[in-house]
Amino acid sequence: MTQAYIGTSILALFISVVLIRSLSLKKMGIQAVEFGKKDKKDLIIPPFALFYFYLILAHTFNWPTIPAQLLFYSELLAWTGVVLCLSGLLFFIWTMISFKKSFRVGLVENTAQGLITSGAFAISRNPIYVSFAVLLIGQFCIYPSWIFLIYLAAGIATFHRQVIREEAFLKQQYGSDFQAYCEKVRRYI
Repeated sequence: MTQAYIGTSILALFISVVLIRSLSLKKMGIQAVEFGKKDKKDLIIPPFALFYFYLILAHTFNWPTIPAQLLFYSELLAWTGVVLCLSGLLFFIWTMISFKKSFRVGLVENTAQGLITSGAFAISRNPIYVSFAVLLIGQFCIYPSWIFLIYLAAGIATFHRQVIREEAFLKQQYGSDFQAYCEKVRRYI
């Protein structure tokens, strides 16, 4: 199934963009990954993410996986999923460009560049999570199974939890500037 190969490739590109951006910031002396340092509960996410990546690869390359997952299949829905995955990737890349040197994984005090409100952040206060959600929806359309539906629901709930935490953090860090930004730009889209 061509859509599966494309969807898997897009997921690999998402991961590559994060790794490349984190490494390029590290070369500039910026520690971009602070994941789990402020909230140890965040450390339960990586094993679930790794299992998700395995499931995507297993479905694409016919590796051993949990049997009887597929709920239904539609060629049109699978191609719609590819379009969603690609859209999510492009929005994610735009977000990385918009972040400039401010990209961080985790809650990190970072006032050097100020509050980012341009680029992708001019249409969404949380474009990175919007792009992740679009990717998950696209992956579900390509692989419409009960386990990916659970991952989709859990992922969106986890993103929302993180958004609430980050927005409280930004409100504390930037005060009235962040409040004014919230009044102009929606939380998601």
